[in-house]
Amino acid sequence: MEQGIIIFDGHCNFCSRSVLFIIRRDKRRYFSFAASQTGGGQKIIARYRLGELAEHSIVLVEGGKVYRKSTAALRIARHLGRGWSLFYICIIIPRSIRDFFYDLLARSRYRLFGMSERCFLPDPDIKERFLPDV
Repeated sequence: MEQGIIIFDGHCNFCSRSVLFIIRRDKRRYFSFAASQTGGGQKIIARYRLGELAEHSIVLVEGGKVYRKSTAALRIARHLGRGWSLFYICIIIPRSIRDFFYDLLARSRYRLFGMSERCFLPDPDIKERFLPDV
């Protein structure tokens, strides 16, 4: 089965909470996760030449393709249950408009939601959903 890999900022409280939100709604266990600061995250960043993008944006790798910012968020929502997949209809909005609003939130995420000194560590019951810290 194909799987999506989500790379996120492990120091960002909003990003870490978003990962937990996704895990609770990803009943098919489609997604694996890696904080951009971990060995597993760095391996994906190097493989797809993502550079600093992965530190400032959510990145989805799906089917060998890389999706960034609002496109990544909408493609993630598409796989979630309970009506969240309906948000994928927003993909018809031009990417420049979607990414404008995404960037507004991204620039303010530390100020609005805080930042953790330590990288996000998953609880043992969800640890298998995260790429190994190579």
